[in-house]
Amino acid sequence: MANLKYSRQRESIREFLMTRHDHPTADMVYHHIRQIYPNISLGTVYRNLSLLVNLGSIRKISTGDGPDRFDAATAPHYHFVCTSCHQVMDLDMEFLSDIETKASRHFDGKITGHTTNFYGLCSECLEKSKNEVS
Repeated sequence: MANLKYSRQRESIREFLMTRHDHPTADMVYHHIRQIYPNISLGTVYRNLSLLVNLGSIRKISTGDGPDRFDAATAPHYHFVCTSCHQVMDLDMEFLSDIETKASRHFDGKITGHTTNFYGLCSECLEKSKNEVS
């Protein structure tokens, strides 16, 4: 890839994501960045998020039927995705690198990594569903 021209907007997006642990959506990033750069477009935010993902500077987390989320923590780790509110949370658990070895026994190519998300109801949505039943 050719040398990438420095962009204050792109750097602001990356820095914003580095301060967050709630895995914001593109819209959340856009609303924050607009406070700094009022003329920035949503398309510019999307393009810069996509570029940062392609560069490996951030991760994109697909939530199924909810909006994609973004994470500046690029070290291997797992996420929990709430199927009700689409909140994404980091799971504080050991990264299971041996799963790649086990998977490679069933695959002729070369496995270089894996992504695993866990799905269910977060504690808030679980409590809400209990209260609705009562």
